[in-house]
Amino acid sequence: MEVDLSELGERILTAVERRIVGMRDIVEKVLVSLLCGGHVLLEGVPGLAKTMLARTIADCIQGVEFRRIQFTPDLLPADIVGSEVYNFEKHRFEVRFGPVFTNLLLADEVNRAPPKTQSALLECMQEKQVTIGGRTFRLEEPFMVIATQNPLEMEGVYPLPEAQVDRFLMKLVFTYPSFEEEEEIVSRYMSGLEISVEPVATREEVLKAQAEVGKVLVPRLVKRYAILLGRATRPGEEHTPQAVRKYVRWGVSPRAILFLVRCSMALAALRGRGYVLPEDVRYMVYDVFRHRVILTPEAELEGVRVEDVIAEVVEHTPAPSLSEVREDVAAYYETGVRFERS
Repeated sequence: MEVDLSELGERILTAVERRIVGMRDIVEKVLVSLLCGGHVLLEGVPGLAKTMLARTIADCIQGVEFRRIQFTPDLLPADIVGSEVYNFEKHRFEVRFGPVFTNLLLADEVNRAPPKTQSALLECMQEKQVTIGGRTFRLEEPFMVIATQNPLEMEGVYPLPEAQVDRFLMKLVFTYPSFEEEEEIVSRYMSGLEISVEPVATREEVLKAQAEVGKVLVPRLVKRYAILLGRATRPGEEHTPQAVRKYVRWGVSPRAILFLVRCSMALAALRGRGYVLPEDVRYMVYDVFRHRVILTPEAELEGVRVEDVIAEVVEHTPAPSLSEVREDVAAYYETGVRFERS
């Protein structure tokens, strides 16, 4: 049985909005990551409902287990993945599974743990399996890590290396709510009512939805557009924007372009389309590229943000017209020739 991804996404978004005020675009992008089987890094100052968002999404999906790990400087890899414990009654070692054996894991303040502990989590994210005492255990699908970090903390933290940050499908930056949203937040708090969220989807529906994402068509022109955006972030390319040549040390890798196409496919499905448009790619490019474009020290000194560089890349890269893309889509339905996929 096929799943209507647009209807499924709307169900979850509506349920989340019962508890979370605003942030619809953030919630939609977390759903995109879930449908892609990826992981999300959330960055923002304390008190912006990052933890509540992760817990609420888990509450919306029946059969999905949620666990939270508070990362601290003394956290060990075994505290995450588990370890072998000697059972004195049975005179043998037994495996005690760690909190990573769940469906949705919140890694709170991930940059507070030492690099060895961070690496243990990131290995689970990449391989979706854990080795304990020489035995390998698969993590149950769906498996998604939502990690948070506070950009203001400078002492007692261990910044994630670029190679490890690349394991995250997206990096989402939280901003302050609007006046109207903040007024609603205060009103809800003063009312004293705890808003419950009932499950509106099942684990099986999510797994089927993940499979359905792979059926979304990627027109040739849209695929080329995503590739051009990725190549435009590399200072060594021939036709890169001035901001890239001046402020970028390293551009994105081919994996980032694959992730961009995949996220665009999931977004198109959530918006009720069976094919990707350039607007889907533009909508996702900031969150997929944000943590993969490495700026020079000069950029930091001059106050240039990575979002400013990506904005120039988007402006500099010509997008195919809607009519051209629809011609590609029509050609598929007429000939039955499937487009290249990510």
